[in-house]
Amino acid sequence: MKLYDIEGFPNPLRVRIALAEKGATDRVEFVPVDVMGGEHRTVAFKTKNPDATVPVLELDDGTCIAHCNAITEYIDGIFDGPSLTGTTPKERAIIAMMNLRAENGLMNAVGAYFHHATPGLGPNLETWQCAEWGNRQIEVAQATMAYLDSVLAKSEFLAGDRFTIADITAFAGLVFADFAKLEIPETLSHLQAWRAKVAARPSIAG
Repeated sequence: MKLYDIEGFPNPLRVRIALAEKGATDRVEFVPVDVMGGEHRTVAFKTKNPDATVPVLELDDGTCIAHCNAITEYIDGIFDGPSLTGTTPKERAIIAMMNLRAENGLMNAVGAYFHHATPGLGPNLETWQCAEWGNRQIEVAQATMAYLDSVLAKSEFLAGDRFTIADITAFAGLVFADFAKLEIPETLSHLQAWRAKVAARPSIAG
């Protein structure tokens, strides 16, 4: 299978961490996409993903799977190793809930700020911006950081006692926040400690 992505971008990072956690990085061919050059918006790429976003996972039979949650769910199901998405209905629901909270409140909020209230990826790619909307998302991201800190005050990881896709999404969201110059407040000690612990995992540290 092939993974179309760009190394160092936050959403591709989520999939790369999931692959590493499952010990499957060498089972995938990585195909770089020139996002800065607009390759993701070409007709050829949009036949694989009409949303014009990366990453995209292309299976050996030609099936293309877009969006991180769908890709990581497939990766979790097809490769051996500890489950990242849960094994029981309750576990899967809690993990999915926390993953969406991290995605909507942190990853997407930081993304909206970056793409709307800063120069983002430059004028050739940022063809429509609403600075007021982007700046409003700073509050959303900060509130989500505080919420995640409160969860981590009582739990080792975001969805319980083991590492899941919710942790992957939140970690990538904080990486994105760093890039956008939105820092974790010093008062959020549980989130700070969790981040350091996650950063030391072999799937991330190397």
